[in-house]
Amino acid sequence: MILSKRLWYFFILLCALTWSSPEAYSQQVQDVTSIKVDELTDAQIEELVRRAQEAGLSTSEFLQMAQLRGMPSVEVEKLRSRIESLNLDAGTMRESNVSRRDPRKQVDLNQITQGLIQAQEVIENPTSGEIFGSNLFYQKNRRLSFEPSLNQATPKSYVLGPGDLVYVDIYGQSEKYYEATVNPDGAILLDNIGPVSVSGKTIEEATGIIKGRIARFYPGLSGANPSTFLQVTLGNVRTIKVHILGEVRLPGTFTLSAFSTVFNALYAAGGPNENGTMRAIKLMRNNKQVAEIDVYELLIKGTANLDLQLQDQDVILVQPFLSRAKVTGEVKRPLTFEVKPDDNLEDLIRYAGGFTDLAFKDRIAIARITGNQRSVSDVYQNQFGMFILKGGDEVTVGRILDRYSNRVQIKGAVFRPGTFALSEGLTLSQLIKNADGLKGDAYTQRASILRTKDDFSSEVIEVNLKAILDGTNSDIKLQREDVIRIASIYDIQNERYVQILGEVKRPGTYPFSQGMTPEELILLAGGLQESANTQDIEIARRLEDADLGTLAEIIPASVNPDLSSNPSSPTLQPFDQVIVRKRANFNMQRLVAVEGQVNSPGIFAIETSVERISDLVKRAGGLNQFAYSKGATLIRRTEFFNTESEQIRRQRNLEALRLKLMEDPNNSEAQEELLRRLFRDLPKEKENPVDTTLSAVKRESLDQIASETPGFAVKIKESEAVAINLEKILSNPGSEEDLLLEEGDILTIPKLLQTIRMRGDVVYPTTLRYESGRSLKHYINSAGGFERRANRKQTYVVYANGAVKRTKGFLGIRNYPSVEPGAEVIVPTKGPRVPLRLGEVVGITTGLATLALVISQINW
Repeated sequence: MILSKRLWYFFILLCALTWSSPEAYSQQVQDVTSIKVDELTDAQIEELVRRAQEAGLSTSEFLQMAQLRGMPSVEVEKLRSRIESLNLDAGTMRESNVSRRDPRKQVDLNQITQGLIQAQEVIENPTSGEIFGSNLFYQKNRRLSFEPSLNQATPKSYVLGPGDLVYVDIYGQSEKYYEATVNPDGAILLDNIGPVSVSGKTIEEATGIIKGRIARFYPGLSGANPSTFLQVTLGNVRTIKVHILGEVRLPGTFTLSAFSTVFNALYAAGGPNENGTMRAIKLMRNNKQVAEIDVYELLIKGTANLDLQLQDQDVILVQPFLSRAKVTGEVKRPLTFEVKPDDNLEDLIRYAGGFTDLAFKDRIAIARITGNQRSVSDVYQNQFGMFILKGGDEVTVGRILDRYSNRVQIKGAVFRPGTFALSEGLTLSQLIKNADGLKGDAYTQRASILRTKDDFSSEVIEVNLKAILDGTNSDIKLQREDVIRIASIYDIQNERYVQILGEVKRPGTYPFSQGMTPEELILLAGGLQESANTQDIEIARRLEDADLGTLAEIIPASVNPDLSSNPSSPTLQPFDQVIVRKRANFNMQRLVAVEGQVNSPGIFAIETSVERISDLVKRAGGLNQFAYSKGATLIRRTEFFNTESEQIRRQRNLEALRLKLMEDPNNSEAQEELLRRLFRDLPKEKENPVDTTLSAVKRESLDQIASETPGFAVKIKESEAVAINLEKILSNPGSEEDLLLEEGDILTIPKLLQTIRMRGDVVYPTTLRYESGRSLKHYINSAGGFERRANRKQTYVVYANGAVKRTKGFLGIRNYPSVEPGAEVIVPTKGPRVPLRLGEVVGITTGLATLALVISQINW
């Protein structure tokens, strides 16, 4: 019936829309199929949607009915797009004013917040934290406010009053929506109906009253099968006045939300103070007590009466606390609790959160005030529920004893050492079985039992463990706190090991095994180095009873190069040191280099130990036409050069091989196996301790000389230039000047040099062109001459080959060294002039006068 009514109403709407169209005035036929959406204005579409909403049609129903009445699908889609573009989509069947209802709000919010307690840090009682529940309503960083939720469903028990906004919704066959505010007289005014008195009524009661009044105008609301329905909801919430008195932090009259409960009010006042009760808070209404609130019900059980809502002019009375009892010791909340007259010790322990895991629960000590002093009572576990508490009781829950009633321990050479339970009749042999038996290294000739006496002193009982296990001696019965110690055979002797040094891959210390031979130890050390002398191996053996002065027994030995079995190989003993020496004829390649003006410069390997500079020049193809042989220099490493040992060099070469193999993803099986060996056999090598110690001793000696000589400084170099005369060397090979080559030598042969470099205390230090036959004096003058502070007598020349010559003088005649191409002329300075002090002048004058007097006397 309702659907047919809507269809008929919609047909009338379409006709009205057709008549209102500009083109319709010129047409006599009103046909829905002829409507053109593009020809409708926005105002016409808004009017059409509004009337559809009034008919109770949603947008989808509206468009569906238009299509059923013959509107083409294309026009329907255009109409849908126009409605969406104009934001006219109405998905609800409410009136437009209903759809614009704002969410529920709290009125007079400022008045509510102004009354809350503030400045918590100032007025907070420092002892209040010891009272259980005191920080529920009031704490430094409080988070629990019991703020009522405005989004909750309207409580049926909510009592309406002046200022409440009421929504009345009528829906079903008839639809109507009302908004009305309860006036000061307690009534709401509904359009066309009149005033309805609802003040002091609950929502449920007000719904019945309003329904009775409206049913006169909407018959569908009444009857056994109503077709129209009514709903009353609450809009904005009014405020109420609540009086909070007694032992609270901030007593007074508070403006609160009408949704507020007793807990909201207590929060606003900061809760009970240190003297206020939390177990019997009274709610007074119309001079009668309507409820008594126990905050512990919320704190302990979480079952507080949170839905007990306040009404206007309610009074909350917080009286002084009833009585208090203090709980200390092994409880989860050791605090002071307020107790009611019928609370017993069991209740108090529940308030305290129960016992901790370490609590002694069999007996609790209670200190009680009796007369003018205290007395102590012991309450046992079966009396907790019967012992009634009194104010001032101090309950102390003790801690269990830190001791074991049935513990024994076993330590040492057993498979499961540790703590075991002492059962009835437990013996030593049974305890060893419980510990899964003795280890193979157990020393069974003796064992000890550390026993604790009643006076907490201890004694040691020595037993023959082997005899007890064999049954020869009687077993020993264990007692509480016995500690059994079973030693290992290695506890009575030193750990046995052997050492291997020298030409093996991993020299070091290894565990000793019975019957071990040098071959086995060498295999443990990674095998022999390629430089090892297998026929000259020494075993240094420790002597226990040796003659004075004999330190070790030296045992010569030899092994096969492939470390195969050797019947004559000696058997090692604990603490032996095996030393594998190097072959005397083993040497790794040694390299030298030639740079400069030779026909084939580069790197060369030293062929023999007697190879000389002349041989190296010959192998380099001799000097070319640009070579300046007088400027040739030999750079040689000093003893401070960090020379790689053969082990380090071998490691570096193998590391390069390993990296090369890792770059190729397609290695053969043999190469992969080699790669695994390289990973295994390349430990971090340390420097040769002998070479390191020798270099350190030389450095310390030079540092000591420098520290003892003022103004003397030592600069340690790893390489130095050696002055050589290559012309003489090549003209007379094998002479004393033809030096033997050493590893790392670099022979540098420059081109013919044509300059002279001036350095030091000359007027203009510069580089000058070499002029044949010119003396040193000429070059100094060409640089502007000596400076005023130049030390002319110490002038020296550094030649291109590294040789140095200084100026010589005799009877005031200076003999300057000659100058050759590529030389450097260095003129040192005299240093700063120190003025003579008065005492020195007097001393010199006196000395000269004395000398003159002596000479005059001699002449006389």
